[in-house]
Amino acid sequence: MKVAPKHAEMKQFPIKNNELHIGGVALSRLAARVGQTPFYAYDRKLITRRIGELRERLPQAIHLHYAIKANPMPAVVQHLAGLTDGLDVASLGEMRVALDTGVDPRTISFAGPGKNDTELRAAVAAGIIINLESEGELERLTSIGQALGIRPVVSVRVNPDFELKTSGMKMGGGPKPFGVDAERVPDMLKRIGALDLDWQGFHIFSGSQNLRSEAIVEAQSKTFELASRLLDHAPCPIRWLNIGGGFGIPYFPGETPLDIQPIADNLEILLEHYRPQLPDAEIVIELGRYLVGEAGVYVCEVIDRKESRGELFLVTNGGLHHHLAASGNFGQVIRKNYPVALAYPYQSEDAETVNVVGPLCTPLDILASKVELPKTQAGSLICIYQSGAYGYTASPHQFLGHSKPIEILV
Repeated sequence: MKVAPKHAEMKQFPIKNNELHIGGVALSRLAARVGQTPFYAYDRKLITRRIGELRERLPQAIHLHYAIKANPMPAVVQHLAGLTDGLDVASLGEMRVALDTGVDPRTISFAGPGKNDTELRAAVAAGIIINLESEGELERLTSIGQALGIRPVVSVRVNPDFELKTSGMKMGGGPKPFGVDAERVPDMLKRIGALDLDWQGFHIFSGSQNLRSEAIVEAQSKTFELASRLLDHAPCPIRWLNIGGGFGIPYFPGETPLDIQPIADNLEILLEHYRPQLPDAEIVIELGRYLVGEAGVYVCEVIDRKESRGELFLVTNGGLHHHLAASGNFGQVIRKNYPVALAYPYQSEDAETVNVVGPLCTPLDILASKVELPKTQAGSLICIYQSGAYGYTASPHQFLGHSKPIEILV
């Protein structure tokens, strides 16, 4: 029985001389270079290629921003800072990483429903765009600006009256902790006009991880329409409109890559239609997972092979403490396997059905359940694809006192 892949073929990392290559480096050599397993490896050429593909497809007027939350590794952020038009942060820690890249602070925006006064003070001092998420945050920020003698740069994050259909996480529509309800925004804009603030525009983000281009097209159309309505209440001409992202990547069997072309075509129409109302506005698409997710792999080593009541288990030195998302404990209702492969030595001999698990004393420590892999022995390297986003930083590294993985950009 030959290995029958259960996922769409992962073509971004080539197989040469019986092993996976990342960034042009053989996996066994890369593991020796890192000095340990487990580790995360990110391929800079794949990130660069993804940006290039978007630049070719999307209208030239669209500004691409990287949402650091997807992967805040400083080397990754520095690489993306040179490829994109701006950075979006969600904490003081991310803001420091963004500022360390040397980009213009006014190309950095800060979103988050619970910014404390220390974060707001730092953001005002840095001169970045602060996405206001409530009336209370507006008043606190105004007081901070007055105390520092600095005019805060702001936009209003709008909780729209619609949602991004079929998105992995819905960030807008209905009651949400994110942003100001669209119907409350006119009063907030009136208040902003009475204060000493440098108002830029709107941030309208309705959902994430979407693989249906028609859903993104609909949401973007509604976003422009909502921004157009709100402009009637604006204190000055709009200069900045962040329409969010939502672009997803395939993780599970049956999922197919997002078709960018219908989105690009619709954006051309929207930009032309709304140009009279937005003559000087910078239109931003904010992407995280889509830029880095497919460029990363998580690599762990098989330390034991055992049988229990008719099932085979490959016990690795990786696990949910390193890759919570792959374990199914980060937002999945019904657990599904990330794409997993025997990466070294890579072979296509007879397959067997196995469970890939970690070393933790919990039944939740599952990296792959009942997957077909070539016969695998202790010392083999297992890789989990689609691990460039929300892998390392979304995982509980302190759980049970095991060591942390290493991250590298190749």
